[in-house]
Amino acid sequence: MAFLDPTLLILLVLATLGIFSHNMPLTWAILTLFIVRITPMSQFFPWIEKYALTLGILILTIGMIAPIASGKINVNDITHSFLHWKPLLAIVVGVVVSYLGGRGVSLMTNQPSVVAGLLVGTVLGVALFKGIPVGPLVAAGLLSLLIGKQ
Repeated sequence: MAFLDPTLLILLVLATLGIFSHNMPLTWAILTLFIVRITPMSQFFPWIEKYALTLGILILTIGMIAPIASGKINVNDITHSFLHWKPLLAIVVGVVVSYLGGRGVSLMTNQPSVVAGLLVGTVLGVALFKGIPVGPLVAAGLLSLLIGKQ
């Protein structure tokens, strides 16, 4: 019976968590996947699993670079980021987080057994602590440092 599908129940619980935590991006993402699952669009899950993360990273990158492209951040702003300690620290943190994200993608690809835990932790972080769902990559990168090479 399709209405007793445990996967759908998990998605509904997660959507409810998103609603109660007032996290609409999480809620919409889960409800979108719920709809995909219960309709003939479920045939697109292999595509979603293969390309959605890359598409999401692309959209995030566009959002990050948009202020440079629009002129809100100019050459002077970028130049000054190399002259003061806070922007220099931001550069270092950006490099470290990017490195961890790369390790995270590799770990998630090579050790899929950790993916479920990372996803549950990320959903809880998004729902309960108003986080954003970029956590799995960095979390996987940190995990890879703790458990060894991926």
